[in-house]
Amino acid sequence: MSEEYGAQSMVGRLRRVVMRRPGEEMAAADSAAWHYAAPIDLDEARSVHDAFADALRAWDVEVLYHDEPLPGLADSTFVFDPALVTDRGAILLSMGKERRRGEEEPLARTLQACGVPIHGRLVGAARCEGGDTMWLDHDTLAVGRGFRTNAEGVKQLRELLASLGVTVLDYDLPYFSGPEACLHLLSLISPVDADLAVAFPPLMPTALWSELRRRGMRLLEVPEEEFRNTQATNVLAVAPRRCIMLDGSPVTRRLLEEADCEVVTFPGEPLSFKAEGGPTCLTRPVWRDSV
Repeated sequence: MSEEYGAQSMVGRLRRVVMRRPGEEMAAADSAAWHYAAPIDLDEARSVHDAFADALRAWDVEVLYHDEPLPGLADSTFVFDPALVTDRGAILLSMGKERRRGEEEPLARTLQACGVPIHGRLVGAARCEGGDTMWLDHDTLAVGRGFRTNAEGVKQLRELLASLGVTVLDYDLPYFSGPEACLHLLSLISPVDADLAVAFPPLMPTALWSELRRRGMRLLEVPEEEFRNTQATNVLAVAPRRCIMLDGSPVTRRLLEEADCEVVTFPGEPLSFKAEGGPTCLTRPVWRDSV
């Protein structure tokens, strides 16, 4: 594996990420069309985004920026979704949200400029977003099938990962709030260590829940109010049991701290709560240690 890229883990020490500061395209977005809860104030959004980046740097994570102009692509600050970075390079995904199509190749150019080669691309009718992917271990990827990821996307992703010795396990996601809302697999669970995750089991696929139990994964169940209102399940592990989450979920934070996790928070109101994307969504891990 290259010494500079490879992120086949959700919890290994995070060394390098790509981020994208909120841009004019987000400030100009029609809130109803983009399913935002309210218009984005650009100065406020950038301020909390910068605070998040500073929190990553404080834990020795190198932050690289994807700053290519992307007019009209309001969600492009959520760089987790258009690509997956493996030990052999990036796999470019294909956005299930139609308004987000077009983010993939610009992010590919940024990744290549950061030294990450392109291992493959989803093509044709395949759809898959990064938020529907979760590494269970270095050689096993869970993928959620829902409104953003389809069967053809899972098929092509499985084929691209086969040469790396990666097994893809796919699970059906629930309808929940319908096709316009953003319900990814990672909306329901965030691993914070190899044997620990925050999760909202009432909406999790039963087969995934069973697989996690088989693996000895302990789930910290977030309360429904914090799941619905403050994205309590969106937690970014910077290292095992060292994590960043949004303000406003005191019960989930207490559960994490009682499980010996170190927790840092940043405000969610100006950006994440309005646009349905928390700390995981705002980063594209480029380099993580294996666990």
